[in-house]
Amino acid sequence: MKCVICKYGETVEGFATVTLECGGLTQVVKKVPARVCQNCGEQYIDDTVAGELFSIADAAAKSGAEVDVRHYLKAA
Repeated sequence: MKCVICKYGETVEGFATVTLECGGLTQVVKKVPARVCQNCGEQYIDDTVAGELFSIADAAAKSGAEVDVRHYLKAA
């Protein structure tokens, strides 16, 4: 797909690091599957993966965690 930010680059399969803040939680998830623009580096996460990330962050916040750093693992 053509990048909507720079309008020049094409996106390719890759990985992103996503940082989420939810209440008092700061969560960093590494190696998240994404489409990445070859020109500007903009990262696009699909809706299914984004939903999984929000569920993970919600569970971590409910557990009382303040900082959580992990690698992305696809939900079973």
